[in-house]
Amino acid sequence: MANHKSAEKRYRQNKLRNARNTHIRSTMRTYVKQVRQAVAAGDKEAAAATMARAVPYIDKAASKGVIHKATASRKISRLTKLVNALD
Repeated sequence: MANHKSAEKRYRQNKLRNARNTHIRSTMRTYVKQVRQAVAAGDKEAAAATMARAVPYIDKAASKGVIHKATASRKISRLTKLVNALD
């Protein structure tokens, strides 16, 4: 455990950031999974609706530094390709 005042503060901040990042990452993965499930079911409307919810959240995760910018772009690209292939 931390012994200095500054190290104790660091510990508290890291705990909060870790909880926040875990929540954002978990929610993003849930949205991605929902898009993939809608695509697997062949439901174009549901896939488009969940896609509209997932994309901004993936962007948010990238802007917060939870995932890399290129990773977000790749995820969005692959999901878009999947949804567009439902035609």
